[in-house]
Amino acid sequence: MRRSVAITAAVLLTGMSIAFAQSSPTPASQDRAGSERKVTFRSQPTYPDLARKVHLQGVVKVEAVVRANGSVKSTRVVGGNPVLVDAATDAVSKWKFEPSQNETTELIEVTFSPEQR
Repeated sequence: MRRSVAITAAVLLTGMSIAFAQSSPTPASQDRAGSERKVTFRSQPTYPDLARKVHLQGVVKVEAVVRANGSVKSTRVVGGNPVLVDAATDAVSKWKFEPSQNETTELIEVTFSPEQR
């Protein structure tokens, strides 16, 4: 019974991920911020229990608007599995960047894997 529930959940999560990814634009740059502003503090995301139970992994792309003082003003999900997006945006909202003269928009990729604790 548990196994069939886990398999059903995995199938549903995969379907939601594909639908979400198809409706979201995919940015050209990867593994770097849009303006390449240096990160001074990186909060690690909490791996969601549901994702861990079904061995879900993936990358969530988050666009963050960073104030001139280096704190994150707002976040917007650009792509990724819906089960992982809350954990990714929660973590990114705590990040700190080097101060700058202006607000910038940074593209951040948060990777989740079952081995992550």
